[in-house]
Amino acid sequence: MGMTPTPSNSDDEDVMLEVNMTPLIDVMLVLIIMFIITIPIQNNAININMPAPSPPTKQKPPEVVTIAIKPNGDILWNEEIIKKDVLDARFTAISKQVEQDQVHIKPEAQASYKDVAMVMAAAQRLGVKNMGIMNGG
Repeated sequence: MGMTPTPSNSDDEDVMLEVNMTPLIDVMLVLIIMFIITIPIQNNAININMPAPSPPTKQKPPEVVTIAIKPNGDILWNEEIIKKDVLDARFTAISKQVEQDQVHIKPEAQASYKDVAMVMAAAQRLGVKNMGIMNGG
């Protein structure tokens, strides 16, 4: 740090003190570079302990079952006409599966509400969880 007296036109001795900033800036730049060099490199990888894959099961994958309801009250299970007791047995079989089949109820436009409600109530009563209603047209 240097102190430089400034020349004065007056007779009194006004001394102006200036601090030389160049060495301070040099030291700060060196410190910044040293800090940047010493910062540890960040590793963005995340270690996760994944579970071991389970052995394949012998169960068949879930399939889509379409239940059509006709205006005359007929119930079609994938295009096969069935009776109410057979419908209950098939709903029971679906509810016992680990991954239940998807049941799509597709009533025709002129089908009776009573028939549609009966099929939906039977599915709910017997434990079918994957159920939806499609527009029958």
